[in-house]
Amino acid sequence: MAASPTDSDVWPALRVADWEPTRDTLHMWTQIVGKARLAHTPLVNHWWQVPLYVSARGLTTSAIPYRNRVFDIEFDFCDHRLTIRDSNGSARGFALEPMPVAKFYTLITGALDELGIETHITATPNEVVTAIPFAEDTAHASYDAHAANLFWRQLIQVDRGIHEFRSRFLGKVSPVHFFWGSFDMACTRFSGRTAPKHPGGAPHCGDWVMVEGYSHELSSCGWWPGGGEEGAFYSYAYPEPDGFADYPVAPDQAFYSTEHRQFLLPYEAVRTADAPDATLQRFLQTAYEAAADNADWDRAALECDPRRWRSSR
Repeated sequence: MAASPTDSDVWPALRVADWEPTRDTLHMWTQIVGKARLAHTPLVNHWWQVPLYVSARGLTTSAIPYRNRVFDIEFDFCDHRLTIRDSNGSARGFALEPMPVAKFYTLITGALDELGIETHITATPNEVVTAIPFAEDTAHASYDAHAANLFWRQLIQVDRGIHEFRSRFLGKVSPVHFFWGSFDMACTRFSGRTAPKHPGGAPHCGDWVMVEGYSHELSSCGWWPGGGEEGAFYSYAYPEPDGFADYPVAPDQAFYSTEHRQFLLPYEAVRTADAPDATLQRFLQTAYEAAADNADWDRAALECDPRRWRSSR
């Protein structure tokens, strides 16, 4: 019988500095794939139709409608392939290996054409300071297969933990999803009230994108593979209520960043904790309470016990 994995295996270590070139290349590749999904999917509030999702092999678009069929695109970080499949049983793909963004863009657009999936995207990246058109980007060309696999294994744990947290909310709440614009996992709870118009300001991204994303009062949490030695969990509120930054958020390693206007918890603080899962839940819950208590959310009406029917099974 195989031994049970240890926490150090389950929550893998990956220093940002050790894979940053691969991370930045993957960021551009996921933007191309995400924009293909955006091109074919009807708007769902707050752009919930555009992210990617953690899969048993990597990251997937899930099913995308196209005329009278559907297709999906998956980054397989086990066999290191990009695969496009459609509901007619056809598939195309290519190896994930070191290559410039320009070549990746050519390969994926060619594969979509071969499948008869006519796709038009705005072929420049969003939410990055330097937005090189995809067809011209030879600067991002790294792919460390081992690092990509470790990153996916991190995402599995993040996805699992945030899904547990999501299950305790009865009100309007987003899926747990991976936003390719900001390259982070996220899940957002809503109070049910509208919010002031968001000022925008994200680089190479229309202000109207943020206006849609932040149209209602929210508390959002997630994880970004940056902002710290091994990345960071985060939690913020929009609009940020008075008293939010001073709320006692756990564990002790959590802190409020005045630069980012959000609570941060280093990934390694969870990874090295005696009980990583419980540590993450304490952070997510107390940071949510910082928003909900200070903004006077109707918590009794919005929260629930995900195990409420367990005794009836």
